[in-house]
Amino acid sequence: MNIEIENISFNRIAYIRKIGSYGQNNIQIMEKLKKWAKYNGLLNEQSIILGIAHDNPNLVEPKNCRYDTCLVISNDYCISDDYISEGSILGGKYVVFKISHTAVEVQKAWLAIFPELFKQGYQLDERRPIIERYKAEMVKIHYCEICVPIH
Repeated sequence: MNIEIENISFNRIAYIRKIGSYGQNNIQIMEKLKKWAKYNGLLNEQSIILGIAHDNPNLVEPKNCRYDTCLVISNDYCISDDYISEGSILGGKYVVFKISHTAVEVQKAWLAIFPELFKQGYQLDERRPIIERYKAEMVKIHYCEICVPIH
């Protein structure tokens, strides 16, 4: 697993929230967001899509888990669709895990990142969410990133 430290800046996002078990259903929401983004001319080579799992399914019933599929948007873009929400991602220091973009590798990464984080001596910043980041150029070569906020 490739690991780097990155200062991620504040980002404004457009997102769709799904409530329920994590997994395959997230793909449907991702496709819905991409379709919206493409229709509105927002999907291109510089696009960054984010996935945010807000809840730990070991602590929250899976049927109540919240997952946001997000698109980073410019500060001046006006969202006019009812099913698209607006939000932001706070900036700060993150440990970025570059991983192969397959269901198996993403699952393995989620199990390995916390032990690795603590082994490296980093402390999780629980005020900010962990982010799955899908940059267009990385998705083309079948990679994605898990960005873990640290102090």
